[in-house]
Amino acid sequence: MKQILLVFLGGGFGSSLRFLISKFSNDYFNSFYLGTFIVNIIGCLIMGLVLGFSFKNTSLNQNQTLLLGTGFCGGFTTFSAFASENHNLFKSGELLQFSVYTFSSIAIGIAAIALGLWLSRLA
Repeated sequence: MKQILLVFLGGGFGSSLRFLISKFSNDYFNSFYLGTFIVNIIGCLIMGLVLGFSFKNTSLNQNQTLLLGTGFCGGFTTFSAFASENHNLFKSGELLQFSVYTFSSIAIGIAAIALGLWLSRLA
């Protein structure tokens, strides 16, 4: 029960922060997709850090990893919005934007995970 509560709390905080960042990004930069891109890349970086610290001499215990990794990062990032936005781009014939958004999100997301893992080794 404690683990479910940790995931619930982390997910709620992550989802709320995602909403605020996406709203600000979308309103300020007038770009619907920038908010999703930003939260997904930041979420990948945080997940890399969480995983790195959890592997490194058990810097994070299982409960902290559940709170931050599964809960926060799971609530903060959004694959469903990413997929929906890609569907809209594809459906509207914006194939260049579709390709750039899809491939840059995946490539930069994987690089952000790697960066987080690398940074956790330095600490």
